[in-house]
Parts: sequence; structure tokens; C-alpha cells
Amino acid sequence: MSKIKTIFVCQNCGAESPKWIGKCISCNQWNTYVEEIVPTGNKVVSVPANATFNRPVTLDEIASTHLERIHIGMAEFDRVLGGGLVPGSLVLIGGEPGIGKSTLVLQLALTLKERKILYASGEESLQQIKLRAQRLKLASGGCRFLCETSLELLLSALEEEKPDIFIIDSIQTISTDLIESSPGSVAQVRECTSAILRFAKKNHVAVILIGHINKEGNLAGPKVLEHIVDTVIQFEGDSHHQFRILRSTKNRFGSTSELGIFEMRQNGLTEIANPSDHLISRGNEGISGTAIAATIEGIRPFLIEIQALVSSAAYGVPQRSSTGFDLRRLNMLLAVLEKRAGFKLISKDVFLNVAGGLKINDPATDLAILVSVLSSNLDMPVPHQTCFAGEAGLTGEIRAVNRMEQRITEAARLGFTRIFIPKFNKGIETGTFPIEIIRVTTVTEVFRKLFQ
Repeated sequence: MSKIKTIFVCQNCGAESPKWIGKCISCNQWNTYVEEIVPTGNKVVSVPANATFNRPVTLDEIASTHLERIHIGMAEFDRVLGGGLVPGSLVLIGGEPGIGKSTLVLQLALTLKERKILYASGEESLQQIKLRAQRLKLASGGCRFLCETSLELLLSALEEEKPDIFIIDSIQTISTDLIESSPGSVAQVRECTSAILRFAKKNHVAVILIGHINKEGNLAGPKVLEHIVDTVIQFEGDSHHQFRILRSTKNRFGSTSELGIFEMRQNGLTEIANPSDHLISRGNEGISGTAIAATIEGIRPFLIEIQALVSSAAYGVPQRSSTGFDLRRLNMLLAVLEKRAGFKLISKDVFLNVAGGLKINDPATDLAILVSVLSSNLDMPVPHQTCFAGEAGLTGEIRAVNRMEQRITEAARLGFTRIFIPKFNKGIETGTFPIEIIRVTTVTEVFRKLFQ
């Protein structure tokens, strides 16, 4: 019998240590080490005499097979996946507790009636799942439910049912008898995911895994979990806002810049086909500190409202706060205002908010942020039905951004009468759009045309 020894494994990054330590030297997280039993010994692996080996082949020798994607029926989800689920792929969905991950996958399972689906839950009983389905007012269709946490029993159920889609809620609750550690540990999550991956690739079953996240907002478990799966999707949002964002951070079969927007209602998640109509407030006319930015996420253009508040520092040290936008980039834009435009904000508090709870990374929102900050500082509202698209450089110039035609078209569709764009965006014919296009070169030129 082999000897048994224990090691301590970080549940955040998977680093190992022979003894318990309070702070992980790899990821700098506190109290993440958990003791795990590791069997040791000299294990001799012999190759059977009748074993067959896979020989290397060229691309020309590989048979061309077309795997048709499984369209979920939720346009927002299909867009983020790149056009639907690929048979044999693993999709990992992560999000904060209570954000709506289980509701999302349950809606998917009950809406897709023409496919055979197996839903395995390790967190809810069958009665709890039925109560959730009754709240969503959806019939079962072809979906079958199973409450099980044993990997071996789940694989047996898969062999018997042979579903098209397999859903696990959540992967941290699944365990195997091959690993002598508690469910949710690094070794358990890694081994269970690898076993499910082998089954999915062999039988062309699309698998959706729900994963927990840690206190930093990252997917719990080792990073190898994200390397094993084909697609990693973050389900973002605030429990105090009705909007939920589906964002892909890894996708082997599609783009990682796509965005899906849902609204949480009493009867479940509802797709938002036109986010611009929901993200712009119509009651802020004549109020300073607001500006509309024409942004693009993936292939979708939409308009968002940028809100800024500039006030005198109450405690001597000015504050800089940002919600939905990178704070470091905000500090850079404020420095551009000070150095290139001559506006002194060093002794004032600056608060920035992207309305609707969105997180925006598009550099084309720089111009709208500068305008909203200046509007609040001067207490002068931005003229009605005006929007902005442009990136700000450190020298104060307004740099060109991509896909300007789509931004202008979206602004015109929503009834905006003029848009400020960089002068360096070439190839745009002013007369072809039903909106006034104002080309600008520098930050000071924008302010002069707006407020003078």
C-alpha cells in the first residue's frame, strides 16, 4: 500500500506548500491554503501488448466534418458564444452569488425544446428547481433534471441519456472518488472538469458549467480550469440594477469582444435588443454633468450616458471615484484637462459614473467623459441631442476611432441631431447621414464649439 502524505494547496491559484502559510507567495491572497491528501509511491505504468497508437497525420488526411452550432434561442447568448453552442465544447459561466446564473441556464434549458438536455444540480433539490421554473412560467419540454454530486454517477447518467446539452450547476459541487479531498478543492475541480471534457469531446456533447467566483471577482479554482474549457463567460451586474451583462473573456469559436445585455424581471431574464433605448435617460435635459457617448462592444453599436460630478474637496484631499470606467484612465484624462485645456481640477473632487451599471473599455468614450467633467465643473449643460465619439491623446488631440459609420448611424437612429467626431476619421461623407457631423482636432476646440 502506498504511503499517504498531505500538502497544502492554494484554492485561488493552485500553488502547493509543504506546510500551511497564511499568505500565498504566488497570488498574494490570504487564508487560501487547504490541506489535501496526496497518494505517493512508485507507480509503474505498463502498456498493454494489444494497445493501438494514434499515428501523426497531415491536414490533408484529416476528414472534414462540419459540426452545426446549436442555436440556443436567446439572441444575446448566441451572440456572445459566436453564433451558438459548438457540439463537444465546454462553456464556463461565472458570476457573483445571486446575479442570476442559475436562472439564465434554467431558462436556456426550458426554452430549447427541440434538443435533449440533461440538467445536473448539486446546489438545489428537484423541488427547488421546479419552484424556480414555476416562477419563470416555463414548461419542462425535453429537459431532464438530476440532483447528483458524484462524477462517476453523472458520467453513467450521460452514457444512458446521451443528451445534446449537459448543464452542471455548479462544477465546485462535483467530486470524484479518485481524489481524496473535499468537493470544490483545486484537485477535485481540475479532475472533474478534465473527465467531463474527455466525455464531451468523445461524444460531441455541448457542456455548460457554472463556476463560483472569489472575493476579487475572478473564477474560483485554479487557472487551469479556464485553460481546459473552450469558452469563459462572465455574468456581470449589480443586484441594485436591473441590467445584467454577459461578457466573453475567452472563446475558441468566436470573438471575445461581444456583449449580451439582459434585464432581470420578476419572471426571469429578458433580452435587451436595443440597449441604447434603455441606457439613456430622457429626464436629464438641461442638467450639467451628463454627456452621451457613442460606443461599440463587439459588433454592436449603442449609446450610453456618462455622468460626472465635480465639487470642491470637502476634506482637503481631492477624491477621484469611477464606476464602470477605469480609474487610472480617468486620472489621465483629468491631467489632460489640466495641462492641455487649462482647467484647474487639482483641488476638486471628481466622481464619474456610467449609467446602467455597464463597464466600458472603449477608448472612444474619452471625449464624452471630458465633456461631462467640464460641463459639471462649469455648471453648464451639454446642448440637447448631442453625442460624442473620440479618443483623447496625452497631447490634447482627438484621435481617430474605428467603425465610426456605425456609431453615427446609431446616433441618427435615436434622434440625435449632431455628433462630435475626430477630424482624422477619413472616408465619412457628411451629407450621407441625417445628422450634423462636427469634426474636431483638439480638446480645446471641442469646448469652444460647445460652450461658446
